[in-house]
Amino acid sequence: MQSFIIEGGRRLSGTILPQGAKNEALEVICASLLTTEPVLIKNIPDILDVNNLILLLESIGVKVKRPAKGEYLFQADDLDLDYLQSDEFVSRCSSLRGSVLMIGPLLARYHKATIAKPGGDKIGRRRLDTHFLGFKSLGANFERVEGRDVFELSAAKLKGCHMLLDEASVTGTANIIMSSVLAEGTTTIYNAACEPYVQQLCHLLNNMGAQISGIASNLITIVGVKKLHGAEHKVLPDMIEVGSFIGMAAMVGDGIRIKDVSLKNLGIIPDAFRRLGIRIKVEGDDLFIPRHSHYQIDSFIDGTIMTLADAPWPGLTPDLLSVLLVVATQARGSVLIHQKMFESRLFFVDKLIDMGAQIILCDPHRAVVVGHDHKLRLRAGRMTSPDIRAGIALLIAAMSADGTSRIDNIAQIDRGYEDIESRLNQLGANIQRVEY
Repeated sequence: MQSFIIEGGRRLSGTILPQGAKNEALEVICASLLTTEPVLIKNIPDILDVNNLILLLESIGVKVKRPAKGEYLFQADDLDLDYLQSDEFVSRCSSLRGSVLMIGPLLARYHKATIAKPGGDKIGRRRLDTHFLGFKSLGANFERVEGRDVFELSAAKLKGCHMLLDEASVTGTANIIMSSVLAEGTTTIYNAACEPYVQQLCHLLNNMGAQISGIASNLITIVGVKKLHGAEHKVLPDMIEVGSFIGMAAMVGDGIRIKDVSLKNLGIIPDAFRRLGIRIKVEGDDLFIPRHSHYQIDSFIDGTIMTLADAPWPGLTPDLLSVLLVVATQARGSVLIHQKMFESRLFFVDKLIDMGAQIILCDPHRAVVVGHDHKLRLRAGRMTSPDIRAGIALLIAAMSADGTSRIDNIAQIDRGYEDIESRLNQLGANIQRVEY
């Protein structure tokens, strides 16, 4: 096991380039299962969740080459169908949430798939009903196999239909789209997620020969085709990492430039930080965050306390609420953080309270932060990362704290952030990785 040792109080300055988007990478990598031809994907981040998915694809027979750093060539022309049904494969899937995105392509191409309940962050219930209901609408049957604790899905053929999703699930939408592209007839998906990651998946699939329209809306139309071919694709910059860097720059920055952020795909993220009083200068496709001696939280027009709440795109992504909460601890004023989508994601605030933050945890979904206005620095401490996003939030808190902190279970951070300590150390941080 590994930990980070963080010397707090060091100011950061310079330029940093965001990695490729984790969530998009997981989707488009799985899309390579839909064709026998090579699919080249660029700007893939070197992180645990993505690397484990690539290893899983290799185990089922996908040929994987790495022409250059961040570039992978996938060819799924000879899969081991027996291994796909094995207990070993199911066990490996159960430790990686991204594996759920293999179901749609496998069902579309081979008309069967076996899946266990996938792993991932421990942030409350993350049901798969939307996925299964979508597959069922297309004509698939599924049943739970007692004794193996797995679901087996099968379909003589998939047939297009109209469906109204019970929730705008990102992975659910992606999975249903991938299962529909080879189905017979036309599929319409209403209440579809429309995040940039889903848009990117649709663009790749269209480049592979799919017929998808309504991209960027919540009504997606897919006309099924007989087969798909190879294509080339570049993953967007990771909007969550961009937001994390904005938060770091506000807390401990002496002027930080975030390069090539794909501003048009950041949505409301910059404005969410501006509501906390963070100044963000847009320079081309870069963001520059100057040093902040003070920043004041806005209030609503009627004078009531500011609320930051997550919502499906184009609303605020839930993955950044942890970072926004930490940034608010040193603001002037108060803010209500409302995490609607996951009921356990705010429990990490206990660690911030131990560091001296003024936070009232109202319930599993809501916390009120009363900012210190830099009059009281957080105290260093020892903490454990419970999930990817809480992990990066705790790292930001430790970087701003008075003294030396330790964060255990940093494999959670490694799941979503590439070589994070080296990149931040180049800006002036002092973060050491140690074994324990």
